[in-house]
Amino acid sequence: MLTKKQLELLLFINERLKESGVPPSFDEMKDALDLKSKSGIHRLITALEERGFIKRLPNRARALEVIRLPDAVNPRLGRPPQRGFTPSVIEGRLGRAPQPEEDWEEPSHGTSIPVMGRIAAGVPISAIQSQSHSIPVPPDLLGNGEHFALEVRGDSMIEAGILDGDTVLIRKQDTAETGDVVVALIDDEEATLKRLRRKGASIALEAANPAYETRIFGPDRVRIQGRLVGLMRRY
Repeated sequence: MLTKKQLELLLFINERLKESGVPPSFDEMKDALDLKSKSGIHRLITALEERGFIKRLPNRARALEVIRLPDAVNPRLGRPPQRGFTPSVIEGRLGRAPQPEEDWEEPSHGTSIPVMGRIAAGVPISAIQSQSHSIPVPPDLLGNGEHFALEVRGDSMIEAGILDGDTVLIRKQDTAETGDVVVALIDDEEATLKRLRRKGASIALEAANPAYETRIFGPDRVRIQGRLVGLMRRY
């Protein structure tokens, strides 16, 4: 499933290729989607390429090829779905998180899960707090197991599509694979949201922002509290 912005960009590129045979520039794509920066376009193109909808041609500037359109889209009309809530299930791996341009409107019903305070995606904060309130979540965002939500504070995961103010949905578990985005508790004092990498016997907690360094710890200093499975955003 594509997000609204991903579908809008795909259709815009497709229409321009049909009209002129030349893909639009990044500035034209940014203006067409009413985005503030070209970095959002880069993320959307990467997401479309990973999902097999477009292909970047090597050694050619502005070279994009549309491989396919979603089955539900009439290629002659090229009309994206109406604005609204688009639930997304993610796997906690780079490139699979919802893009920053994705919209969220609070669902009127769903499974209620507890919000356990705030989580740092940047400078350290104190460990996870006790439950503050609950939020309704569409059931198709959640799989089996116990879940909780956390409010993100910080910008260290922005290149994974996780922004300050987002609400992340976490499946409670104490194990994770390399590449997963996890809630990690360091020295039983500091909770953080980072990508997990294993380096021999050590554990690396990797940010998705070049402004932040990867932090490496001994295995006895880090406890996994859960794995990222979804994200919701309010505008």
